[in-house]
Amino acid sequence: MAKRIFTYVFLSIAAIVSIFPFIWMIISATNKSVDVTKGTLLPGSSLGANWHKILDQVDLGQAMLNSAKISISTTILALLIASLAGYGFEIFRSKAKDVVFNILLLSMMIPFAALMVPLYRMFGTITQNIPAIGINTMTAVVLPTVTTAFLIFFFRQSTKMFPKEMLEAGRIDGLNELGVFFRIYVPTMKTTYAAAAIITFMSSWNNYLWPLVVLQSPEKRTIPLLISNLGSSYSPDYGVNMLVILIATLPTAIVFFLMQKHFVAGMTGSVK
Repeated sequence: MAKRIFTYVFLSIAAIVSIFPFIWMIISATNKSVDVTKGTLLPGSSLGANWHKILDQVDLGQAMLNSAKISISTTILALLIASLAGYGFEIFRSKAKDVVFNILLLSMMIPFAALMVPLYRMFGTITQNIPAIGINTMTAVVLPTVTTAFLIFFFRQSTKMFPKEMLEAGRIDGLNELGVFFRIYVPTMKTTYAAAAIITFMSSWNNYLWPLVVLQSPEKRTIPLLISNLGSSYSPDYGVNMLVILIATLPTAIVFFLMQKHFVAGMTGSVK
């Protein structure tokens, strides 16, 4: 009995500690900047005033639209490329493919900060020839993130549990390899796709460092860059900042809660 009480108390404390920053953010969004700096823990009456300041001072809609375009494009392309790669590495096994896959895994050990300079120089060269996909374009933000080693590894590991008899049945029925992939593999692995989509979307939506480097025009600013710009002003309005952060967290929260069952199933390796 004592052990159970201790477990519930510990879990309750952990839950409160985990959710407190989000609750404090919601409360701060309703207060003035001076109240936020005082650490007020009661809701205020400045939510409307903070919202009007956002409309007057920043282009929140454009930043949200830019982040949505980048995140959705990145998610779709990443799922397609990573699932094709993971499927190919697992279904068509060979020593050469295993060597390539091990090299991909080793690339996960390289921090992204070490890749920024060569990436920037590469896109700077591309800008001179094909400006549409060079520096200061959304394409330059999307392309480096659509082939992550983690997603390829994730799909390959999930494919290990895929019933190979279904693939053979599809081939016997006359489907080519792409037909087998899109008509059998993709529908069967929907939980894996859901988990990968949540991870990719959230990572892309919250991406800060690379867009900061490659996006140079204010009208192409994403929501993390907008938040950073608001927080780095000479006299930041913390109430406004908290309201913008709250709005910025809504898309990822909605995506996660809508797909959380598939996310759990995908992360545990379930195949339905």
